[in-house]
Order: sequence, then C-alpha cells, then structure tokens
Amino acid sequence: MDPKLAWYVARSTGIVAWALLTLSVVWGLLLSTRILRGTPTPRWLLDLHRFLGALTVAFTAVHLGALVADSAVPFGVADVVVPFASAWRPGAVAAGIAALYLLLAVEITSLLMRRLPRVWWRRVHMSSFVAFWAATLHGVTAGADAGNRVLAAAYQLAAIAVTFLCIYRITAGRAAQERGRPRSAPAGTEPRRATPATATPVTSAAGGR
Repeated sequence: MDPKLAWYVARSTGIVAWALLTLSVVWGLLLSTRILRGTPTPRWLLDLHRFLGALTVAFTAVHLGALVADSAVPFGVADVVVPFASAWRPGAVAAGIAALYLLLAVEITSLLMRRLPRVWWRRVHMSSFVAFWAATLHGVTAGADAGNRVLAAAYQLAAIAVTFLCIYRITAGRAAQERGRPRSAPAGTEPRRATPATATPVTSAAGGR
C-alpha cells in the first residue's frame, strides 16, 4: 500500500470510528432516557443503535490495519493491540487500545445478550461510556488532526452531549424511583399500632364462640 494512502486511511478511519462510537453512545442514551418516545418504533431505534456499534468495530479494524501498513510511524501488530508496547506516545496509544477492548466486549456481549444474565450484560454494556472517553482521549492526544478546529469543536460538543445525557439519565431515573415509592402518610395520620391492652386476642377472633 502507498505510504501516503495508508496514512490518510489511518487518519480518516480513526476519526470516523470515533464519530460512530459517539453516535452509538448518544443514541443509546437517547433510547434509555426515553427522550425519543413517540418517534419511530423502538425496534427500529434499537437496530440503528446496534448497527452504529457494528460499524464502529469495522472502521476500527481498518484503522488498525492502516496503522500497521503505514511506514510514516512504524507500528507493529503488538503496538496496536498491547497497551504501552508502542514507543510512539505510549499513553495515548494505550488509551485507544483500551477503547478497542471495551468496544469488543460490548459488541460480543450484545450478540450474546439472550444467553447472558441480564445483570452481566448491563455491567459490560455500561463500559461503553468508558470506551467513549478513552477513544476521545486517544483522538485528542494521538490524532494527527487533533489541532483541527472543526475536529476539536466536535470533541468538545460530543463530551458535552454525553455528559448532559448521562446526568439527565441519572436524575430522570431517580425521579422515576421517587414517583414509584408509596407516599408517606401526613404527620399525625399514621395508623395506631395495637397495644397489648387494646389488641383483640387471636382465640376470640378465630375460635372463641
């Protein structure tokens, strides 16, 4: 592969993979917060969420392949799959590798969702938020286009959107729990407990005739 072509493919697919991951996370939050209630069918919305996740994995794979094929910055297979193995910006590259493994875990457990306990699937799926932040950190610290104003603005807007939706989801969930709890009786109206002097003996109620 032409070194220039490999470099451009690595850069472009990395940005696209990050954008798809962001859209997948945002879409998942919109589904879980019920903001999109009343729009197209939930089945269609869920399929779109899964499709975005699958595309993220595909573009990430191309991104890794292009990095290995590129000769501008020498990357071996171990450099792109083993954290801190790369001599070039090891911390920044390790953040991308961490995002990769978390993304794979989310996708694999999503495919096996019906065979896994719901609580396990949910815990793994929640790591998609960590994958988003790790991928964003990777893009900001390792991406060759991180200095681009448009891309920098996209990173900031994505971080704001994910943070806002996470806070909204937490607060909305707590509010729903509060609405579901039985309201406590007003002060002074609680039912009086029976005392030994006023309680009716069981024998007189059941068989004392």
